[in-house]
Amino acid sequence: MKSKYVILASALLISVATFAQKDQIKSAEKALKGGDSQGAITILNDAENMIANAKDVEQAQFYSVKANAYLDLANKKTDESKNLSLAAENYKKLIDVEKASGKLKYSTQAAASITEIKGKLINSAIADSQAGKNVEGAKKLYDAYLLEKKDTINLYYAASTAVNAQDFDLALPMYEELKQLNYSGKGTSYLAVNKISGNEDVFNSAKDRDLAVKLGTHEKPKTEAIPSKRGEIYKNLALILVQKGRSEDAKKAIADARKANPEDTSLILTEANLYLESKDFETYKKLVGEALEKEPNNADLVFNLGVLSANAKNNADAEKYYLKALEINPNYTNAYLNLAALKLEAEKPIIDEMNKLGTSAKDMKRYDVLKAQRENVFRGVIPYLKKANELDPKNEDVSKTLLGVYKALEMTAEAKALKATM
Repeated sequence: MKSKYVILASALLISVATFAQKDQIKSAEKALKGGDSQGAITILNDAENMIANAKDVEQAQFYSVKANAYLDLANKKTDESKNLSLAAENYKKLIDVEKASGKLKYSTQAAASITEIKGKLINSAIADSQAGKNVEGAKKLYDAYLLEKKDTINLYYAASTAVNAQDFDLALPMYEELKQLNYSGKGTSYLAVNKISGNEDVFNSAKDRDLAVKLGTHEKPKTEAIPSKRGEIYKNLALILVQKGRSEDAKKAIADARKANPEDTSLILTEANLYLESKDFETYKKLVGEALEKEPNNADLVFNLGVLSANAKNNADAEKYYLKALEINPNYTNAYLNLAALKLEAEKPIIDEMNKLGTSAKDMKRYDVLKAQRENVFRGVIPYLKKANELDPKNEDVSKTLLGVYKALEMTAEAKALKATM
């Protein structure tokens, strides 16, 4: 007889707790509607320990109110990144609860809010990067990736942004995850020019792009291949490991990558660069030869060999590869730019010597010789800079460099004509 009273008392306690939860959720909803988002969160935090025993519908309502409160705080720019992540976390809990119960009341709104949060995180990350706050940007992009892991491009951008911040501890696990996913980023980009803005917009599919052109909002459609990013990913992974004194791990990472992707020539370049960094020039040359055997007429490959050679201070080889890239593709803008930069390196020692000269007759005579040498350097880069400017007229660095060369050579008419286009 006594045990019955105990059972009855326990049932009464559960019932009281349930009423308390309902009251707290209602109070939190009222606080949120009144604009007190933080107050709503505080109320719900007090009920957190009991929510696991609540009915599914009450759990879903609990997470919905809490998520909405966090999102409201983020929209008010209060700890934006942190509160966006907390909002998403609670929306996901809501969706899990309703999915398990089969009763979908808040899930549609939650899914829409998660998409909104993802967009806010990405836009905020872009703003951070533009402001030089790359660490913050990288973390937001990683949070955006966690919200929807099928969008692995956000993980790639998070890792790249972390590298730009020189935060290798942040970047390393991201690159390791990209390696584990065997991410390449290879694909196709569907583009068309927006008639109003004049900008080139990217579309999800050829069908979407073609529809926009048909409707008259866009013009000049084109399709571009997006190259594999594996080489860059494994290169950065390897370089970070080298930075941390883990050279053997770096070599193993590249070896594993090449086994998994035997046809990806960019990985050969990554491995070559790694051996170049460790000053193993024999292995470096062997790998360069292997890359050329596989794709002798790949302009990107030959250009990258030029970059590797330039980094190794082997300017003769670098020039050879850049010229070879131009033989394959005469419109390779970056090859013209790098050739010009390579040639302009000859200016520095000339300037250094000129600055050390005095005013004696002998020094003045030497000065005239050096001045003529410097002018010859400038004349030698004009064809490359003019072609690069022709191919990429919006590139300010190219036009400014070319303008500087014209001014140094007192080519007034050419400088004036170029300035009119800038």
